[in-house]
Amino acid sequence: MSRAFPEALVTGYEALTQSMLNDEKDRHVAAAAVKAGAQVIVTSNLKDFRSLPAGIEAQSPDEFLSNLLDLEPHGLVEVVTQQAAALTNPPRSLEDIVRGLFESVPDFAKRVAEHAGISLT
Repeated sequence: MSRAFPEALVTGYEALTQSMLNDEKDRHVAAAAVKAGAQVIVTSNLKDFRSLPAGIEAQSPDEFLSNLLDLEPHGLVEVVTQQAAALTNPPRSLEDIVRGLFESVPDFAKRVAEHAGISLT
């Protein structure tokens, strides 16, 4: 992650950790979110992120991606299309990718399928 997204690295959050009210084992995540000025923590573990500082919310990956799709549907479908086209070993179609996404982010996958004219049934 550090090599691929160095701008996503958050440091200097440690002093905030103890003041976070969410689950103790995940307080460092909330503290890093505060330090970074994040508005959303994306997690499949929503129960450990119930008590977050004002201005920060926890969203499931499905909810987060669906919200992004609401903001820019054509652009996000294009990104998924480009990702499918970039897969060559083995090659995967957009339909293959969307069907794979359905396992972990079903609402998002359904909506991408609708925008792309793909039937998931």
